[in-house]
Amino acid sequence: MARDGGINEPTREFPGYPTGDDLRARSDVPPESAPGAPASPGGPARGLLWVLGAATLAVVVLLGVQATGILPDFRNPFAKQQTDRSQPPLLKSIRDLSRYVAAEGNFQVVVDLQNDRQNVPEFLLNERTLFVGAGSVEAYVDFAKIADGAVVVSADGKSVEIKLPAPQLGETNLDLEKSYVFAEQRGLLNRLNELVKGDPNRQQQVYKLAEDRITAAARDSGLTARAEENTRKMLEGLLRSLGYEKVTITYTAP
Repeated sequence: MARDGGINEPTREFPGYPTGDDLRARSDVPPESAPGAPASPGGPARGLLWVLGAATLAVVVLLGVQATGILPDFRNPFAKQQTDRSQPPLLKSIRDLSRYVAAEGNFQVVVDLQNDRQNVPEFLLNERTLFVGAGSVEAYVDFAKIADGAVVVSADGKSVEIKLPAPQLGETNLDLEKSYVFAEQRGLLNRLNELVKGDPNRQQQVYKLAEDRITAAARDSGLTARAEENTRKMLEGLLRSLGYEKVTITYTAP
């Protein structure tokens, strides 16, 4: 088929094709923006990386600002807080003491206390506590109980005789900082009862038993005999320094 002078014009039989200028113009367009080009699979992943990078950069900047002291320290919003709503102490009484503490004994006792019911399984109703108690007991001489005429000085002033009341044991002082519950077993019903109403004085029985055991041990430990000897040595040294050559110390029956 013959073609006339407009042979370079595109026709249906001979469609137009890109020239050099068209190729250079199309090279400036990114491949992904070209019509009909498939979407890049790395687009969402790249966006996520940008977000993570920005968050990391923000944390680093904040930590750097905090280190410089410009901003206050960041604190845990769920940190444990302790509130003290205790009332101020109330002074109930004051008394003068005239006792000489001559000896002190430190004791430790292991209490194994169990409370259960007959014919009831232990996994249902049972309380067993293994408690390690530490406490101290003082032995003292109460000088306020010295009777009239208890001090007798010889005519020449070289000897003195003193009659003192027998040493006594003070109250047992249970040291709660050194005492602790080593083990505890409780039945199912005991645990349910604690959840319903609780028992803030549940350990009082164990504390009382530990104090009783320590008090009994102090009586059998010879603590009062040590107090007698220490008091005698103290008074002898004091009175001899005052010029008495002979000092006699005796104790009355308790």
